[in-house]
Amino acid sequence: MKIYGDLKSGNCLKVKWVCDKLSRRYTWIDVDTSKGESHTPEFLKLNSAGQVPVIELDDGRSLAQSNAIIRYLARGTDLIPAEAFLSAKMDEWLFWEQYSHEPYIAVCRAQMVYLGKSQGDLDTDKVKRGYFALARMEHELRDRRFLVGDALSLADVALLAYTRVAHEGGFHLDGYDAVKRWIADSEKNLGL
Repeated sequence: MKIYGDLKSGNCLKVKWVCDKLSRRYTWIDVDTSKGESHTPEFLKLNSAGQVPVIELDDGRSLAQSNAIIRYLARGTDLIPAEAFLSAKMDEWLFWEQYSHEPYIAVCRAQMVYLGKSQGDLDTDKVKRGYFALARMEHELRDRRFLVGDALSLADVALLAYTRVAHEGGFHLDGYDAVKRWIADSEKNLGL
């Protein structure tokens, strides 16, 4: 299997972390999106959306979108709860991550890290929504070690990707003790 990605991208790191955790063999193909490498004719054959990450299976099929990829890679493992309701709760977090977390925390980070914006130049609504996402996580993690059940799941992998670098987007984790503990526990469990 080949993974096409950018190691600066949390969405790409999710795929790498799952493969590493599960000891899945892969070849990493670095794609520099800032140089347009995800828009070459060859890459667009893998993913017509021109986005990373993408995996290419040994039989030539390709799959895009980080959460779809990690769900595919982790099928039948402990990273997906066996009990149907807990599995659905994991999916709930995966959908929430892409809709209510990543568009704020990751976007603010990208604007500061890659576009050179200052914290004061960030969209105040994005910042507000990013803190709302962190507050929800803090509330949910106060009485449990991981987001779903009592073990690391894909929900934790997905949300760890950008939460662990939220400070790079101007988000301060002071007062988010449960989130900070969860980051440390998740990183340790993934061997990061």
